[in-house]
Amino acid sequence: MDYYPATYSDAHGSEVTTIANDSETLRLLLRGVEFVGRDFDSLEPTCAAPEQLRQFTLNQGCLCSCRIECRISVPVHDGGKLLEGSLSVELVLGDAAPNGGLDREKLQIVLEYNSQQFDGCGTSGWFEDELLGIQSQMPEEVFIKACINCLYSDYSPYGHGLFGSMMCFRNLKAEYLKVTTKEEFWSVHGRQDRFVQETYLCPDFERRIPGTGYRE
Repeated sequence: MDYYPATYSDAHGSEVTTIANDSETLRLLLRGVEFVGRDFDSLEPTCAAPEQLRQFTLNQGCLCSCRIECRISVPVHDGGKLLEGSLSVELVLGDAAPNGGLDREKLQIVLEYNSQQFDGCGTSGWFEDELLGIQSQMPEEVFIKACINCLYSDYSPYGHGLFGSMMCFRNLKAEYLKVTTKEEFWSVHGRQDRFVQETYLCPDFERRIPGTGYRE
C-alpha cells in the first residue's frame, strides 16, 4: 500500500488528507466520508449519510467541483543509479455539465528529483501525455522507472481514463513484442495480464523501446 500526502479543496474549504493506493484502488477520507475509485476523477463516497454528502458536490455519484493535490513518489533511473523522485499532481475537477460530464478537468504534473524540476504541459488532461511530456525533456539515459515507460505496457485503441487503465502484457511478452501496428495489436488486445497504473512498478519492468506495440 502506498500513501500520498494530499490536499483537498472545494467551496466549503480545504483540508490536508492522505490518498491510500493499493495499486488498483484509490481511497481518501474527507470530512468523515471515505471516497473510493480506480481513477482520480471517479471517486465515490461509501457508507455516507445524506447530511454528510451535502458537504460535497457530486456528478453521477463522483466528486467534482474541487481541487485535489498530492505527491506521488517514483523512482528515477539516472546514469545507472536509482534515485527518488516525486510527482506533484494537481487535478481540478470542474462542475457538472449538461452532457453528463464536467465542464472542465485540468491536470498539472511536475517531476522533482535530484534538485531538478520537469513540468508537464498541463493541457492534455491525461497522466499518459503529461508523464511522456516530462520524459521527453529528460536526457536519454534518464527515465521514470514505472509502468508508463515499461516495455510491456500499452493502451486500448478504444480509449482510456485519466489514470490507471494501462494494459500490462507481461503474461504475453514474446507475443506482444511482435506487435508494431494497431492491426497487429488486436491479436493481444483483451488478453492482458491486468490493468495497471502509470506510476506502478513491478519486477518485470524493462524500459520501453519506441515503436513497440500500439502506442508510440
